Amino acid sequence: MTTSHMNGHVTESEGGGGSRSAGGSTGGHDAPEEPQQWHREMAVDCPGDLGARTLPVRRSAQLERIRQHQEDRRRREEEGRSRQELDVNASMRLKKLAQNPKVGIDNPTFDPEVQESPVLEDLLMSLKQVQHCLGDAQSQEDVEAVLQLVQKNDFQKAFTIHNSVALYMNRASPPYPVTDRAQSLALEVHNTVQSSQHKEGLELSSILGSPHMQALMLAHDSVAEQEMQPELLEATDEPSETLMQWAGETVKIVRLEKARDVPLGATVRNDMDSVIISRIVKGGAAERSGLLHEGDEILKINGVEIRGKDVNEVFDILADMHGTLTFILIPSPQAKPLPIKETVVHVKAHFDYDPSDDPYVPCRELGLSFQKGDILHIISQDDPNWWQAYRDGDEENQPLAGLVPGKSFQQQREAMKQTIEEDKEPEKSGKLWCAKKNKKKRKKVAYNASKNDDYDNEEILTYEEMALYHQPANRKRPIALIGPPNCGQNELRQRLLSTEPDRFGGAVPHTTRNRRELEVNGRDYHFVSRQAFEMDTSAGKFIESGEFEKNLYGTSSDSVRQVINSGKICLLCLHTQSLKVLRSSDLKPYIIFIAPPSQERLRALLAKDNKNPKPEELRDIIEKAREMEQNFGHLFDAAIVNTDQEKAFQELLRLINKLDTEPQWVPSSWLR
Repeated sequence: MTTSHMNGHVTESEGGGGSRSAGGSTGGHDAPEEPQQWHREMAVDCPGDLGARTLPVRRSAQLERIRQHQEDRRRREEEGRSRQELDVNASMRLKKLAQNPKVGIDNPTFDPEVQESPVLEDLLMSLKQVQHCLGDAQSQEDVEAVLQLVQKNDFQKAFTIHNSVALYMNRASPPYPVTDRAQSLALEVHNTVQSSQHKEGLELSSILGSPHMQALMLAHDSVAEQEMQPELLEATDEPSETLMQWAGETVKIVRLEKARDVPLGATVRNDMDSVIISRIVKGGAAERSGLLHEGDEILKINGVEIRGKDVNEVFDILADMHGTLTFILIPSPQAKPLPIKETVVHVKAHFDYDPSDDPYVPCRELGLSFQKGDILHIISQDDPNWWQAYRDGDEENQPLAGLVPGKSFQQQREAMKQTIEEDKEPEKSGKLWCAKKNKKKRKKVAYNASKNDDYDNEEILTYEEMALYHQPANRKRPIALIGPPNCGQNELRQRLLSTEPDRFGGAVPHTTRNRRELEVNGRDYHFVSRQAFEMDTSAGKFIESGEFEKNLYGTSSDSVRQVINSGKICLLCLHTQSLKVLRSSDLKPYIIFIAPPSQERLRALLAKDNKNPKPEELRDIIEKAREMEQNFGHLFDAAIVNTDQEKAFQELLRLINKLDTEPQWVPSSWLR
């Protein structure tokens, strides 16, 4: 036997015996068959024998008289029923009906099992008889109190109401209409069989086409239409829902308010003819009500039929609706997850994203575009592939949360993209890479970060979790200026050091060269032996280090820390290769990228310093800046385009001053 569960019903096939209600259950063991009976439910705290009371057995003449009286009454009732049966059997017409029973639907308003409730007179007589049988005075007083209660007018009215309600509750419910299109179906059958050559077909066509039958079908459809309409909830300002049976299905009726400027915040998808809620978006009316769920099938919205419509048609229908929305839904068969308070996760984007260029975004209209360095507030990760987020600072202009690719999903598709690109032109890519590496080997570089390449080619950048941090007044964050050569970062640093020496300071570097005349150890350099320098390098004490004219130079974390402990702001000019080491320390640096202006503007700035670079040198500077931004831009906290030295200096001061007045986003790992 195959059992299928559909919309709150259970249907059986192959060898079954009818059907089971969804309320029943079948266990793993065979159970003995029981006679089918219809039972009305009753509250567990109101047993059926609530009025029964066990009396002590008293072998008295009075009890014998009571028992005899009850037996006489029962015998008279049985004789009366026998006479009624004889009268019924004496009718010849009823005899013929009994011999040829017709199969049909019983009148639901008639139930032969419903018997007339006992009258108050019998109850009063029984109580009086019991009172005389009791020997102790306390029991007689108790029965007297009951007698007085029963004789009160209010009690007798309540007793009558109880009997009327009990009589109504025992009646069977009227049959649920199968369809409200009986008239059109009758006409369809009439038109089909009226051309039939058979006598029975012609008779059926004549009956179905008669005005009386058409009037009967019309009346049936009018009543059925009313019965099949779900009973809508009363108008209320609060969102509400209820479950009920409608057209043979368990449906949920949801009423919620949707303002003109507040979107519904739900996505739908087609599943054959069904329209299914696919996603609930944070910030919309659907999410605020908490009554619409993913997987719910929409049947109607404000009386408009939705089943069978395309998602674009549904979009157009909802676009014109506002105010009170009434949904008729088939609840999702999936179990609803327990409500949990989701924690907002703040991340910094390490890549650019444009949903209009993404063929995988499930709903392009909800896609949230962002650029490298933007702060995103992730408010939902229910879908691991597509998170829901807001851009920092743009919450007021973004009524609904947007969809952004999840971290794992982004890593997987970027890895796949890299694999496909490598498979396309492996030889060409290899030759270009080798040429690039060889060119770098010929170029003289003063500094190289310890144990770091230009960038990790295998690393796929997605998001970095962030947290707000306000620097303490006595522990300033070091400022690292990054940029290609001849972009002015060294000049900006020297100007800050000379104009405000009490506020800014520089880290004293380490070197293995000999001390020169007038140089002071610990002020100009930390002069150390090559062996000590190499030991510190192996211990990871240097942010960056390199060799120049057979001497080692380096900037250590301890040197930066000494400036910070003195209460000053440490200014650094570093290579991009040093950023990962600097950020992995406990120094909490603020990294500013100094970018070059246009080629012509860059030529003019260098001319002020009596420099006359060649056009290809200018192009190399701009290209180097582009590569820095592409490979390390996700590590920058701010960027300044140095079109004018004075403007760049003032902007640099503004950014540094802001660290004292406003909290800044830093990697959350720094605060753990």
